[in-house]
Amino acid sequence: MPVHDHLSRSKRPDGHELGRQEEQEEIKEASKLSPVTIYEVIRLDGEEELSRNKLSLMWSGISAGLLMSLSVLGEAIFRTYLPESPASYLIENLGYSLGFLVVIVGRMQLFTENTMTTVLPVLDRPGWRVLGQTATLWSIVLVANVIGAFVVAWFIAYSGAIDDRFMGALMHLSRHAVENPAALGFAKGIPAGVLVAGIVWMLPQAKDASVMIIIIFTWLIAAGDFTHIIAGSVEMALLLVTGNLAVQPAVFSFFLPVLAGNVIGGTAIFTMLIYGQTRRDREH
Repeated sequence: MPVHDHLSRSKRPDGHELGRQEEQEEIKEASKLSPVTIYEVIRLDGEEELSRNKLSLMWSGISAGLLMSLSVLGEAIFRTYLPESPASYLIENLGYSLGFLVVIVGRMQLFTENTMTTVLPVLDRPGWRVLGQTATLWSIVLVANVIGAFVVAWFIAYSGAIDDRFMGALMHLSRHAVENPAALGFAKGIPAGVLVAGIVWMLPQAKDASVMIIIIFTWLIAAGDFTHIIAGSVEMALLLVTGNLAVQPAVFSFFLPVLAGNVIGGTAIFTMLIYGQTRRDREH
């Protein structure tokens, strides 16, 4: 064989080499994202949220508040039909995941997601401007979520669309959600905030498993009897519009303590731990 033919063939990748190149590309695609990459994905998402039109944020937040009622309805429907047993409690709490699943996969504005997403831009470039943007977004989304919760609570109570078989379970779940003393509601809000922030952190890596992660983590919120401010606002609103709860205990014993617990769990604990974990790597 002529030398030049041998050299020309040696320069061309054979089938084995091409196979190895394709395999290496697949390995790269399947490899785990680094914490720094995940941090940047969420931070950029937060930057995008901060620049969104305020009216769009409001409507997205109202939609989220409306659809979070699916968590309460789903749990009530399971409770209505399941027999009384210890296992039934674990199964009925799967219904709690329904609202979160629709809202998170549908990319609607849920306040507790923003306790992490829109905080990373503040930590990355601290200043009054970005802090003001974050505070404005939080205020808009929280108010919008609560508006949606009250609208759907009125619909549940007075439209006649919800079967009377489910109303007993809905009222029982709602009373249980708001009956905690303020200190206990605050404490139970912390794990819920951590779990929702954990969902936000894992979704960029989760890919096809994202639905399962949302279901498992939100089921854990319900099964652990933790308190979530937006799902709980639907229950609080249902009791308020039906005259079964006064405004003062609703605000000071439930809403504000649970809100503070969710923020502490999502921002002061989870987000700050992630920031500390990735800070040195991002600097390099």
